[in-house]
Amino acid sequence: MRRQGRRDTKPELRLRRELHRRGRRYYVDRAPLPGLRRRADLVFPRLKVAVYVDGCFWHACSQHGTRPKNNRDWWDAKLDGNVQRDRDTDRRLTAAGWRVARVWEHEDLTAAVEIVEAALEEARRALVGRPPGMVTGRSQPGAQQMSRSGGI
Repeated sequence: MRRQGRRDTKPELRLRRELHRRGRRYYVDRAPLPGLRRRADLVFPRLKVAVYVDGCFWHACSQHGTRPKNNRDWWDAKLDGNVQRDRDTDRRLTAAGWRVARVWEHEDLTAAVEIVEAALEEARRALVGRPPGMVTGRSQPGAQQMSRSGGI
């Protein structure tokens, strides 16, 4: 696991390039909240938007995530813990007034950019007084299902 990079993955770089091409400026690999030892892949601090590009294996994608057969109990606990930590991070950031945009590594680049753009637009509107929320391409209650074809 030491060799597993936590930033600059191919899907993250593709998303960053496209957002930058569209004129978006952001911080990379930064903790959105002081004292929170969890780093977002992209952070838009002025608008309070944190973007996570989640890998299918490490974040237990229901479509592409796999579980190793060797040492199964350890891996189940590890991967389930990652998912629980993701949900906890989402709750903490939302409670602090942030918007969280999560995209899968296999997500179509256009769909991923639309998720981030929607979060940024919602945040811009919130500067005028709308309550915070979460924008995601994941199938969660109340979340709009995005295209799963291709990859970022």
